[in-house]
Amino acid sequence: MELTAALRKDVARLAKTKYRRELGLFVAEGTKCVLDTLPHFRCRHLLATDAWLTEHSAAVPGGVDAVCVKAADIERMSSLTSPQPVMAVYEIPEDSPLPAEAENHLLVALDRVQDPGNLGTIIRLCDWFGVRHILAAYDTADVFSPKVVQATMGAISRVQVHYCDLAAELSRLGATMPVYGTFLDGDNLYRCDLQRSRGVIVMGNEGRGICPEVEATVSHRLLIPSYPPDEPTSESLNVAMATAIMLAEFRR
Repeated sequence: MELTAALRKDVARLAKTKYRRELGLFVAEGTKCVLDTLPHFRCRHLLATDAWLTEHSAAVPGGVDAVCVKAADIERMSSLTSPQPVMAVYEIPEDSPLPAEAENHLLVALDRVQDPGNLGTIIRLCDWFGVRHILAAYDTADVFSPKVVQATMGAISRVQVHYCDLAAELSRLGATMPVYGTFLDGDNLYRCDLQRSRGVIVMGNEGRGICPEVEATVSHRLLIPSYPPDEPTSESLNVAMATAIMLAEFRR
């Protein structure tokens, strides 16, 4: 298949949520991200330079529609500041509810985390710390936006995000497992008896924290303490940084 003007236009439009939903497609860019995701999503088009296809031909599964393009064409389609020599266009998988077996493990829940970079970093953190499922409120950032996909560095292929009525889902899960949340009036994270292998860690919106409806489902209020405790410090931590600290302690 050749790169047509229509295809080039459609790929460029996938930077916008409206067109991703309309076409049911999303884009991954860069060698690591593409090679990590190729085995896990249905690839509609693989757009790459001749040099890239020559070097990585053995890693491209059979049946994938590989389109040889010029670097200038990728620049016109890419949403990156520094375009890479390869892009993959994937079909967005159907959203699915949290599988029953996931309830026996540690989960992360995101209450309206809206910055794509934060969401992508949290997905990457979950991948590192062995958390395979994330619950996300409906107004959390779109996991298939280019910035999120890029920030995951391929972790999107191993960590599944489930969009849901978060308060209702946490209320259901809270009947059989602990629900942890971070608050300024919580108990010191490092002095609590945590159920480390099973539970839900709730992280809130960048500016407003955890909303009242979700807060009502939290059974264990935790605080990431500053140091030294009596000295003035920043008002709060970035949500991705806070997630890293929480997961590190739960996995310690």
